[in-house]
Amino acid sequence: MNTYKVLIVEDDASLIDMYRFKLEQSGFHVSVAFDGREGLEKAKIIKPDLILLDIRMPIMAGDEMLEKMRATDWGSNIHIVILTNISKDEAPMSLRLLNVDRYIVKAHYTPHQLINVINEVLNIQSKQ
Repeated sequence: MNTYKVLIVEDDASLIDMYRFKLEQSGFHVSVAFDGREGLEKAKIIKPDLILLDIRMPIMAGDEMLEKMRATDWGSNIHIVILTNISKDEAPMSLRLLNVDRYIVKAHYTPHQLINVINEVLNIQSKQ
């Protein structure tokens, strides 16, 4: 069981439930936020090892949250996996400058594949 903390910032409750279940089943400590503003507040408090970040959300979009977080000392090195249904070509240009570890289109990855990506980004040796 690892002690890595993952923050899911996503406005779709059913996707949050699915990802949370798979992550917790894989031993991660999971927190969630439903928009970028809440995600920014939670990230500052819990200092996650990795954030799964959607782009299009109400109140504050993911790219705006990431830009604000990257401007802080505490948020400058947190691992980021963009998890969205926007193709990379349609993504905001600013994401390319904000040190993103991976860019994943939700429809192209199963939760199991996502866990593999997270393990790779965090350099966790899989026991499977």
